[in-house]
Amino acid sequence: MRRSLSGCFEENWEEFEDFVKSTRRFRFLMNHVLERRLTIMSTAEQFDFISVEEYLRLEEGSDTRHEYIGGVVYAMSGGRNVHNLVATNLSASLWNKLRGGPCRVYNSDTKIRIRQPVHTRFYYPDVSVICRPNPPRDHFQDQPSLVVEVLSTSTRRTDSGEKCEAYLSIPSLDFYLMVEPEEPVAILYRRKENGFEREVVRGVGSVLSLAALDVELPMSEVYEGVDL
Repeated sequence: MRRSLSGCFEENWEEFEDFVKSTRRFRFLMNHVLERRLTIMSTAEQFDFISVEEYLRLEEGSDTRHEYIGGVVYAMSGGRNVHNLVATNLSASLWNKLRGGPCRVYNSDTKIRIRQPVHTRFYYPDVSVICRPNPPRDHFQDQPSLVVEVLSTSTRRTDSGEKCEAYLSIPSLDFYLMVEPEEPVAILYRRKENGFEREVVRGVGSVLSLAALDVELPMSEVYEGVDL
């Protein structure tokens, strides 16, 4: 296990440079939204720059999940079987350990709203733990304690860069966990007094300690049924 107090791009300058470039592009676009409309083409569907209210309305009736970043909407693709198995294992193990307490486990159908200074985002993490829930009629949660993303080739850069920075800005967040689907490796960001501490946990015999939730999560449960 390796620990360090850091941000989301430690020892990965290529990802950091990509994030800086994408952030500059995003700011450029945001500065010009009043002058021109943005159109995103995704799987033969066209999405214009839309408000939060319109996004939530359209998402409620959509068969495809979409994430939202400051008015720009992105369609989500499905995961491979091993990805879904690891996510299900995580949900089941956390549910069992948190059962009877104030915190609840949510799957990838639950959006997390992140309100940043200049825009709002909505992401669908693979798993989340909510101890201070929104009203039942809401279509999203604002105050996760734990957010989990199971990594994949197509989402790795986003999960470890853009999403990591966004998730760590949530005041209620205690942990951000990224999990490799095909080898027993997890990256855990744990809130400390001066920021988030990054830990790399390796090995099916290791345990993820989530003290703020009073949970010890064995890696053997995360990877149960996975051909390692």
